[in-house]
This record gives sequence, structure tokens and C-alpha cells, in this order.
Amino acid sequence: MEKVEKYIKYHGLLCPNVMCSEDSLKRFEGFNMRDDDVIAITYPKSGTVWMQEILSLILSGGDFTTVHTIPNWYRAPWLNSVPAALVLENKPSPRAMVCHMPYHLMPPSFFSSQAKVVIYLARNPKDVLVSSFYFHQMANFLDDPGTFDEFLEKFLAGEVFYGKWTDHVKSWRNNDLGDRILFVTYEEMIKDLRGVLKRFLDFLGREMTEESMDQVVSHCTFSQMKNNAMSNLSMVPRDVMDHEKSSFLRKGIVGDWKNHFSPDQEKKFNTAIKQEMEGINAEFPWDKE
Repeated sequence: MEKVEKYIKYHGLLCPNVMCSEDSLKRFEGFNMRDDDVIAITYPKSGTVWMQEILSLILSGGDFTTVHTIPNWYRAPWLNSVPAALVLENKPSPRAMVCHMPYHLMPPSFFSSQAKVVIYLARNPKDVLVSSFYFHQMANFLDDPGTFDEFLEKFLAGEVFYGKWTDHVKSWRNNDLGDRILFVTYEEMIKDLRGVLKRFLDFLGREMTEESMDQVVSHCTFSQMKNNAMSNLSMVPRDVMDHEKSSFLRKGIVGDWKNHFSPDQEKKFNTAIKQEMEGINAEFPWDKE
């Protein structure tokens, strides 16, 4: 592991050192995954907080106590983060967690256990780019993004935290997990959150009353999460995240990229993504745009 300004370089990936430490990454490598653990995998800015909220409610059977009293980074911590080491070891099963790591860098116990990967939650990379651009402006622990055009270049080159979007997606698409993984998109969740919630419940072998499902769907709307101090990261100190520059939960919509990309930028971006995704047997909602 190598420290590079605001990051720790872990197997070539830039991990923000405000979230990760050499110790937390070593603990990540030696993490003991339980067979009933539930984990959501995302590339940054693809709906991670959304999954933390949903998993907390699914695993509690629809009990809203924790989502109103415990910050999400303790309820469903990032697996390679410092808080994970503090809370997961003694946390009763089933445990919820999230992770940005590519498939091949998951800890050995992940591959030997029968833990469910609740979701690989993918999002239109153009919307990911826009969300990440604003996140870099307000997150003082990340590099200054520069202009939108400059940041687009960095994003395509993988010179951002957790590397290339295409590498991340491909690593989780090319795996041998079988029925242990469920693929869902951010766009599907926006369109039909209740339907996706039902898919999660079926996948995990869990049940929830119709009334409880309605309550979970209502709570997990973007506006509700944005106003929940346990989910919106507003408790994070300003010197770490400056919410006056931009909210951590900014818009939560599909298609905001159209307000930012020029025709030339869109063409360049689409060409690069298409080339790198060749041979991947997957069709995404944004491919039809």
C-alpha cells in the first residue's frame, strides 16, 4: 500500500484516506465473511446510500428504529472503511454492508462463504460522472475536479477513486457467483422501487407485509433520505464535506447528464465506454437512449 496525497493506493486503486487506512485495508483482506452476510456492491455515486437504507430496513423486518437513530456508515458500513472494523466484528447476524471494491479484490472469505451479494447496482456512467463531479467539489478529501471537461478525461482514464467505471462493471459481470448475485440498475429503482424491493426480498428469501413494503418505499424516496440526518451525511464535519458547496445527496434523478454534456463530450464518452464494454453480455437501460 502506498500513500498518494489524499489517497491510499491499494492494488492500483485510489482509496480516500479519510475513509480507509492501511489498518482498515488489512482488516478488509482478512475479513471473516459470514454465510448470512448481505452485501451491496456499487461503483461510487451509483446509489450506495440508497442500498444502505434499503438493506437496513429489509434485515430489520421493516423496523425503522435504526434508520432514524444510527448513521448509515455504522448500520451498513463500507467494508474496507475504518468504521467497518469497529462495528462488524461484534454486530449480530445478519449483517449489512456495502463495498466499492472490484470483484477480484474482495477478501478470500467472500469467495469461500455463501454470502449473498444483494446487488451489483449499476448506474448510467454519464450520470455517475456528473454526480462524482459535484461530489469532488464538496468533498475536501478528494482531488479538485477541475473543469467538467478535465474531469471527464480523468474519469475515462480511471484517474478517480476506485478506478475505471468500465473495469468495475466488467469485474462483477465476469464472475462465477451464479445465483449468489443479483444485478439491478439505479434506473430500474427510480422507475419501480417497489418492484425492485420485491426482487430483493425474493432473492434474500425474506418476507414483508404489503403495508411494510409501502412504508419502506415511502421512506426510501430521495426526498426522505435527503432529509434524514442518519443518511444524508450532514453530520460529517464541514472540513471533510462542505455541504454549502453541494449536498451529498444532490438530485437523485436519471438523465441529469443531459444538462452537462456537450454533443462532442457525449460522442467522445459514448465511444470510449462502448469500446471498453465490448464482449460484455449485458444490456443496460441507458443503452436504448
